[in-house]
Amino acid sequence: MLEAVLVALGVSIGVNVLMFIPAFIYKTDKLTDLSYSLTFIILATILFLFNTYSLSKLILYFMVAAWGARLGTYLFIRIRKMKKDPRFDDKRGDFFKFLKFWLVQGLTVWLVMMSSTVFFNLSNTSFNYLSLIGLIVWGAGLTIESVADYQKYQFKTNPKNKGKWIESGLWHYSRHPNYFGEIMNWVGIYLFTLSSFNLLNALVALASPGYITITLLFISGIPPLEKHSDKKYGKYKGYRDYKKRTSVLIPWFTKK
Repeated sequence: MLEAVLVALGVSIGVNVLMFIPAFIYKTDKLTDLSYSLTFIILATILFLFNTYSLSKLILYFMVAAWGARLGTYLFIRIRKMKKDPRFDDKRGDFFKFLKFWLVQGLTVWLVMMSSTVFFNLSNTSFNYLSLIGLIVWGAGLTIESVADYQKYQFKTNPKNKGKWIESGLWHYSRHPNYFGEIMNWVGIYLFTLSSFNLLNALVALASPGYITITLLFISGIPPLEKHSDKKYGKYKGYRDYKKRTSVLIPWFTKK
C-alpha cells in the first residue's frame, strides 16, 4: 500500500507542476481549475490500468472519471466566460506564490483520492450492499453538485441578475448546495470501497472524505465565500434574511 500511495503522490504533484509551467509562462487561469479535475482522471487511469482488474474497480474508475469530467467541463466553460479568476490576481505574476498554489492542489488531489488509491491497489475487492449504498450516495452527490452548479451558472450569466445573489432552485434550501454534493461524492466513494478494507486501510482511506469535508467547511470553501458575500451583499436586508432562514450546507426547509 505504501508504494501505491507514494506513486500517487508523485503523479499528482507531477501533473500539477507540468501544468503550472505553461500557466505561469502565459499568465493564464484557464489551466488552473481544469488541471484539478484532470489530475483526478489521470491518477485514476494509472491506478486502474497498472493494478489487477475487477468489476468493482471498473465501477470506481467510472465514478472518479465521471465526476472529474463533469467538474472539469463546467470549470472550463466558466473560466472561458470569466476570462480570469480573481483568486490569482496576487499570485499569477509571482513564481513562488503561484507554484505554491499548484503544489497544494496536487497534494489536495492526492489526499482526496486516498480511498480510491488504496482500493485500486488491493488484489481482492468486493461489491456488496455497502458498496451499493456508496454508489447511490455518490450518484446523489454528483446530481446535486451538477444541478447546483448549472443553476448558479445560469443565474450569473443572466444580465438581469447582475449584482444579485442566488436564492432559487437548490440555493433556496442551502447556501452552498454544490459543496454538499461534493462532500457526498467522496463520502459515497469511501463507502463504496470500505467493505474491501481492513482496519488500517479504512483509517488511511478516511483521509479522502475527511480532508474534503474539513477543507470545504473550514478552510478554502465556505468561509471565504461567506466573507465575500457578506462584504458584497451584507448591506441588503434581503440577503441578511436569506442567510438567517437558509441552511449553510445541508439542503433543508427554510426557517420562517
